[in-house]
Amino acid sequence: MITDTIAAIATGLTNAGISIIRISGNNAFEVIEKIFKTGPAGKNGYIKTNEVRANSVVYGYITDGEELIDECLVLVFKAPNSYTRENVIEIQCHGGVFVTKRVLETVLKNGARTAEPGEFTKRAFLNGRIDLTKAEAVINLINAKNEYAVRNSVRQLGGITYKAICEIREQIITDTAFIEAALDDPEHISIDGFTDVLKEHTENEISRLERLIASSANGRIMVEGINTCIVGKPNAGKSTLLNSIVGVERAIVTDIEGTTRDTLIETVSFGGITLNITDTAGIRETEDVIEKIGVEKSMEAISNADLILFILDGSKKIDENDITVYQAIKDKKVIIIINKEDIDNIIDISVLDTDFPVINMSARTGSGLDRLEKIIREEFYNGDIMINDEVCITSMRHAECMKNAKASLEMVLESVSAGMSEDFFTIDLLNAYTSLGYIIGEETEEDLINKIFKDFCMGK
Repeated sequence: MITDTIAAIATGLTNAGISIIRISGNNAFEVIEKIFKTGPAGKNGYIKTNEVRANSVVYGYITDGEELIDECLVLVFKAPNSYTRENVIEIQCHGGVFVTKRVLETVLKNGARTAEPGEFTKRAFLNGRIDLTKAEAVINLINAKNEYAVRNSVRQLGGITYKAICEIREQIITDTAFIEAALDDPEHISIDGFTDVLKEHTENEISRLERLIASSANGRIMVEGINTCIVGKPNAGKSTLLNSIVGVERAIVTDIEGTTRDTLIETVSFGGITLNITDTAGIRETEDVIEKIGVEKSMEAISNADLILFILDGSKKIDENDITVYQAIKDKKVIIIINKEDIDNIIDISVLDTDFPVINMSARTGSGLDRLEKIIREEFYNGDIMINDEVCITSMRHAECMKNAKASLEMVLESVSAGMSEDFFTIDLLNAYTSLGYIIGEETEEDLINKIFKDFCMGK
């Protein structure tokens, strides 16, 4: 049982308009009653929280003894109608770093302790206000890098993942309960023909899990961004394209072939899409030892990429170096960019005999960036990562638990096919039920809970 009272700064510790100090716990009201005076210059005396209605705002001053520290607002949330389902106080003070720290110090001196990272959300979970998928959605929302990650996190906060898992678990436990009841009371409950029903149910549950597991690859891209690799022969315009997408001169650009010797990585929001872009060394046969190392790193970056931007020099005909690059990337997801559309183009793309999308643009002027954004959006977010009513799994932990559940359900099907006794079914059914319970937090381990919440920021 949680009995202590915690406090932390819930906003960024930097000079700002306001700062928020959050207090939660059994003694939250007692703490604020010791340090908060109401009315102008605190002349109305210390606040009496029992006289303040729930979810209300009170104006006054934070004090340390007789010293007035800051003019502020205090928000009062009475349990269970709060974020943590405990008594909660939020102090909105002026946003200077020194005054914010001074207010927190005063709170801690009067009965609260410093909250651990994520402890407010952890208490919301432990007190039953949210399940574990919603708790994880909170940190995903805070860390979201693009509009799609935000949208998916909000949908998880709304319970879409929780609902999907609970529906599968409900069917599993219903089938398990029927088998157990039939085995305990065979005179009144017949199990004849139930194996066919169980087989159908289990196949449906496996199918649902397979769709969820398959979405996890898209979920990673949604949260972490698209690992994008710019490739091409030397001097095709790779570094110029990177600079154009990023919007600043990050890569050195010259007319000398082989200028880029190492990979350069940038993370950028490109039209609301997060791209983790790697600018690679030009791929070609070379005797230069350093350039060879750069080419090897380029090949490694290609193997780890979700998307390849293959850039061709439109002012030149396709040559052996272009063919070499194409052979290295043809099994990946590729967008072909014919660069230098601002000068006469003589390239013949049909030489490559490719079905990859092709766009003309000028990396130097930025012409065509809008077309590139449109194609990337279509290739990923309108196709592989369609935002609709489907659940998109963004947690590798969730995916692993689902794989374990699927394996257990597949063992149920094997037992059914082998004509084994019904009590064998319940063992694997319950294993699947337990594996899915770890996702939503109904099956918990203290180390797992601590690991999840340690990555939260202070005050959340």
